[in-house]
Amino acid sequence: MTNSCRLYLITPSEFELQAFADQLKQAFSGGDIACLQLRMKTASDGEILKAAKVLMPICHENGATFIINDKAHLVAETNADGLHIGMDDISVIEARRIIGEDKVIGVSCYGDSDRAMEVGEQGADYVAFGQFYETKTKPPRGRPKPEILNWWSSLSVLPCVAIGGIKPDNCAPLVKAGADFIAVVTGVWEHPGGAKETVKEYNEAIRLAL
Repeated sequence: MTNSCRLYLITPSEFELQAFADQLKQAFSGGDIACLQLRMKTASDGEILKAAKVLMPICHENGATFIINDKAHLVAETNADGLHIGMDDISVIEARRIIGEDKVIGVSCYGDSDRAMEVGEQGADYVAFGQFYETKTKPPRGRPKPEILNWWSSLSVLPCVAIGGIKPDNCAPLVKAGADFIAVVTGVWEHPGGAKETVKEYNEAIRLAL
């Protein structure tokens, strides 16, 4: 069982920048958020740079890490805190060469324990497992059981992120299994109660599960 678990937010793939910046501020007002991953899969480099310029200061003002998905060269250009890469992106070794030793690298491992071990050995700073529940955000590449989090946390000192359809009412098994972070996309941004109230709900659910 983990001693701590925090919220890891991921942006929608598409959003209106100023409206989303306001929504992000509301989210931070709702409670603890460890980091924000900027995940604009279909956007141009220019659009990502523009978004980073607006959103990264909001994260830093609230003590949160700002991570860019996939684009290692944009991490270097924006001085973002880190990079998240998936199966089809560059290797951890190549990413480290581009962004430097002082930046965070996270890697999606889906349900693949061997991949998690491999990227850990290559120098990743955290691994992500999932999807654990149904989600419309992206098609699943793996549907692991919560036990993979317990296995990882008993084996490695590297933090692990749980992702995929996680809501306040279903996160407890993942927190109890050893997730260091709970990653959320639509669960926060599309919640009818608003981002502030939803972040409160997630933090309370995490607290009760610990």
